[in-house]
Amino acid sequence: MQVLTEWFRRYFSDPQIVFLAVFLITLFAIVLTLGRMLTPVIASIVIAYLLEGVVSLLQRHGVPRLVSVVLVFTLFMLFVALVLLGVLPLASRQVTDLVQQLPSMLTEGQHALMRLPELYPELVTPAQIGELIDAIRREIGSLGQQILSMSVSSVVGIITVLVYLILMPLLVFFFLKDKELILSWFRRYMPRHRAIAGTVWRDVDRQISNYVRGKFWEILIVWAVSYVTFSAFGLNYSMLLALLVGLSVIVPYIGASVVTLPVVLIAWFQWGWGPSFIWLTISYLIIQILDGNVLVPLLFSEVVDLHPVAIIVAILVFGGIWGFWGVFFAIPLATVVQAILSAWPRPAELGGEAAGADVY
Repeated sequence: MQVLTEWFRRYFSDPQIVFLAVFLITLFAIVLTLGRMLTPVIASIVIAYLLEGVVSLLQRHGVPRLVSVVLVFTLFMLFVALVLLGVLPLASRQVTDLVQQLPSMLTEGQHALMRLPELYPELVTPAQIGELIDAIRREIGSLGQQILSMSVSSVVGIITVLVYLILMPLLVFFFLKDKELILSWFRRYMPRHRAIAGTVWRDVDRQISNYVRGKFWEILIVWAVSYVTFSAFGLNYSMLLALLVGLSVIVPYIGASVVTLPVVLIAWFQWGWGPSFIWLTISYLIIQILDGNVLVPLLFSEVVDLHPVAIIVAILVFGGIWGFWGVFFAIPLATVVQAILSAWPRPAELGGEAAGADVY
């Protein structure tokens, strides 16, 4: 008990540290307990945070704040309309076509699997192939039941989407327009001396802003390049696959590995082991290599490097807590933890009074 008391005295004797700890615990509790209800608000904050960079850029060139907000918000709504009216209907039609083609693909795949024991009798037996086919059929059956249950609840889902489409644009606009008003309201309830929290915030703000905007551009670039490449080869379901490839960059390492399977399988079902399949596979691998070795270093040059183990652990932990948004913000949240640990005073730094300037 004395060791624990001494540890608290050494690390929590500064009121600024106590404030930072209480603030982080409160914020975590709010998001954990009310996260689903606040999803439109959190998503709108993310979008506003993404657009704030463009608004600030226009302001630095002499454009008034309100004009910048209206212009950026209008362009954003045009982009959303393009996605909703152009991309999603095409992707939806391709999903429908893919579902209709699944039985023939499965039959062809079954025939290919049944030839394996003849080609490699020392490695594969007919019993193993039979078990594999049965397992695939069971998984497809469970997937069909999930799709049916989703279709039953589709009415509720459509209503939710409509509510989001109305609420989120309004929230994004007012978050951009009244940014200073909202921040000043929060400052009124914060203690005057919060230098440590200010240090953490400046580091986190730099990291998250770079990451979110960089990730947005990475998704668009990878999506566009993949779509052009797939369309040039005449690959079926080009838009759907390109969209999956673009979204796969949200999850480092894991996303690219998972999305490679449908791309390769659909190419194989379409062309077999022909030259088109080989060249498409090579082109897809080149896209992945350029993304990881050229695009990512270019877009995320200012993001603190994290060890791959830390990234994977962050994806598993935050994805398990907050689902999609937890996966999307796994790296920024990991940098938040890193920034807090870096700014947290060491025992040798706690001897004197911490700086008490108002950092906001």
